[in-house]
Amino acid sequence: MNSIIDRIDQLTAKISVYRPFTDENILKQIKSYYNIECAWSSNALEGNEYTLTETKILLEDGITAGGKSIRDALAIVGHEKAYNYMFSLRLNKYLSEDILSMHRFFQGGLENNSIAGSYRDIDVFITGSKYKVAKVKDIKNHVNKLIEKQKELFEKFHPVIAAAKFHKELAFIHPFSDGNGRIARLAMNCLLLQRDFLPISIPLIRRSEYIAALEQAHINDNKFVKIILECELETQKDFYRLIEGSNV
Repeated sequence: MNSIIDRIDQLTAKISVYRPFTDENILKQIKSYYNIECAWSSNALEGNEYTLTETKILLEDGITAGGKSIRDALAIVGHEKAYNYMFSLRLNKYLSEDILSMHRFFQGGLENNSIAGSYRDIDVFITGSKYKVAKVKDIKNHVNKLIEKQKELFEKFHPVIAAAKFHKELAFIHPFSDGNGRIARLAMNCLLLQRDFLPISIPLIRRSEYIAALEQAHINDNKFVKIILECELETQKDFYRLIEGSNV
């Protein structure tokens, strides 16, 4: 993994030449570009049937895709709202109860919006996993401990690794009735943005690998962390090509 980290740091240094992105038009383009990509990929990982093109048309023009469920459309729109909130936190240093706010924005438009911005009130298990998630009575305490642990994570690990570990641990708590994976990825991306790294999306082609690595991370998270590092590196490569060919 060290070689990947070295390449990430090298690209970070190259990209930093163009920082800060003070031009509002450029910042708006950056925000929009990753919004569409993250909304599509994060929802696709959860079984949403919208394509990338359909996601772009929905978010930019408000046109839903024929033959696709209204719930899929609402989930994408909800993700955009949560993403916009997440992006607004980029000048902060850590996350707090922002996690609940992200969930409220994401879940608010879905049919069961009574659970928006609230921890789940029933005990659950994850289909296909042999590991238990937090019991209802322990959720708030576990989330608070994870929030308190952020400083330690970023002092001990490379920022991308620390953000990946935060994602992993939030997913293990599974604090919500719905949207846990999407909120965990948004939280990770928020922590990355706060440290001048780029938000990442997990390619749909890596879905099975990503899910298996997250399950394995209960014992050893090396493979999961490596996937996140690789995705960050690919995002940086794409972004660097964009700005090198622009007038930034």
